[in-house]
Amino acid sequence: MGTIRLATRGSPLALRQTEMVSELLRRADPGLAVEPVVVRTKGDQQASLPLDQIGGQGVFVTEVETAVTDGRADAAVHSAKDMPSTMGDHLVLGAVPPRADPRDGLVGCTLAGLPAGGLVATGSARRRAQLAYLRPDLVFTQLRGNMARRVAVGEEGGVSAVVVAVAAMERLGWLDRLSDVLDPMDVLPQAGQGAIAVQCRADDEDTRRRLRTVDHEASHRALVAERAVLAALGGSCTVPVGAFAEAAGADAVAGAALRVSGLVASGDGRTMIRMTQVGEDPVAVGTGLARALLAGGGSAIDGFGDEAATVAGGAP
Repeated sequence: MGTIRLATRGSPLALRQTEMVSELLRRADPGLAVEPVVVRTKGDQQASLPLDQIGGQGVFVTEVETAVTDGRADAAVHSAKDMPSTMGDHLVLGAVPPRADPRDGLVGCTLAGLPAGGLVATGSARRRAQLAYLRPDLVFTQLRGNMARRVAVGEEGGVSAVVVAVAAMERLGWLDRLSDVLDPMDVLPQAGQGAIAVQCRADDEDTRRRLRTVDHEASHRALVAERAVLAALGGSCTVPVGAFAEAAGADAVAGAALRVSGLVASGDGRTMIRMTQVGEDPVAVGTGLARALLAGGGSAIDGFGDEAATVAGGAP
């Protein structure tokens, strides 16, 4: 018995993800009451502006975290890809439920069917750089807003295609509206894409115990590895960075080796550095991969700066 309050953004996708976490918690403890605490974030309030103009990575997260920090909520539910690569010592990643499809998709047209000089809408530097690398003829336009708006833009025909996360389409029940699903070998996902991250206060042992009942260890370890890549690169959502971790063998068992792929790119996609490493420790393999990417030329790409150069040099 008891109650757990979950802080969340108010978008339809965020509310659906929070309901998914609620269902898992109630299944683990049928007597538990779960209450959503809806928070309006800066990213939602300024949905017409590019992310790099309103704070970049974290604009969908900070106010939701604050609701946990100040006691209005017990835990926060995030799209893991929206989270900055580091968090305050007072917060912990309490649970990562089973991950959904991490891939990107297109609405409006298939990748093979995009016309010469086709116009592609996306607010993601990572997606734009990789698609430009594959198809230098493509033209890009910024697009932000909730999933309903983005999907509508793709279907209305004003652009050739809109890039979306397959997991978001799945959770909203819109898989039939996808025109294409992009192979991760062509477009590497963003760190955390397809995963839901549930944070709580480090000193809240009761909430941490409840969240452990819905944690999926393989998904959690993969997310930790991907976040380690992002943290060591010193990048943000304004710099083209991708990371994806999966079990290196056939079975995603506890302690199994992870195969982690990462990339860094220039904004125009003309420079693309991509590598893969395998290891059992998520943080070690993610950090090692980031150092290899930077040493292999990533530190020379505009946007990584002195922090990236320091990591490439072997700083702990």
